[in-house]
Amino acid sequence: MPLRHDIRRGALLMLAATALFTIMSVLIKGVSDHIHFIEIMFFRSAFALPITLGLAARRHDWALLRTRRLKGHVVRAFTGTMAQGCSFFALTVLPLAEQTSLTYTTPLFVTLLSIPVLGEKVGIHRWSAVLLGFAGILVIALGKGAFLDGSLPQGIAAIGMIAAVAQGVWSAITTLLVRSLSETESSATIVLWQSLLMTLFTLVALPFFWTTPSLWELLLLMLVGLIGGVAQVLLTEAYASAQVSALGPYSYTSILWSVALGWMVFADVPTWSTLAGAALIVISGLYILHRELKRSATRRNQ
Repeated sequence: MPLRHDIRRGALLMLAATALFTIMSVLIKGVSDHIHFIEIMFFRSAFALPITLGLAARRHDWALLRTRRLKGHVVRAFTGTMAQGCSFFALTVLPLAEQTSLTYTTPLFVTLLSIPVLGEKVGIHRWSAVLLGFAGILVIALGKGAFLDGSLPQGIAAIGMIAAVAQGVWSAITTLLVRSLSETESSATIVLWQSLLMTLFTLVALPFFWTTPSLWELLLLMLVGLIGGVAQVLLTEAYASAQVSALGPYSYTSILWSVALGWMVFADVPTWSTLAGAALIVISGLYILHRELKRSATRRNQ
């Protein structure tokens, strides 16, 4: 069983997971010129499935698949599939660093959705953080010229940025659903059902987007799934090792990875707007995290 409240172990696992997720994104971007992103999503889920099933096999506990909340898992897998679809599409049209930065808008939308869904009251501090995060999105978008003339490259860039931000919305909905499921389900059970159902969803859509990959492309697609599966397990183990709030800052290292790998692999030199916008989004997310910790401590002391 994983150790509990071991911040060093959790931080190392989180750093490894974010690095692997970024490498996975590089592979997705590399193969997306010839393979539709829906097909890539299928391979991501299908080849990650043996690894996630290995969670149950390693623990000799196939009861992890037992659940009384199948409907909740189906809805969570659907929102996860939508988030993944938006993310993968954005990867096909945006530089890696921009796509990665924009996917960190999830805390902003979690804060906004917590008002109608959870009935939370959002004060001036968190509203300010949300506005700062959206300012970061605008800085990236304006630097890319997304709101200028309607030429094809800029139009595609605008659609890509909308998809990347939409990924934040779907991921926020997924986060709230996971919070609900985690009241009765273990993290391993949630991950297993996520992998099974997302594989099924993408399999249904696959015939409409199938392109027979070359041997090299097939290898890359398999690596996307395997690396993504390992990264998902590491992420799950990280959250089992330390509190989510303590690990939040480490997850932002993927922006550093995306800048470095985007530069080395695709010769995408990050613009000042990308770096400035990413900084605003990270500061916003970290401040929201800080306020969440403060609110939690206040509730415990009452």
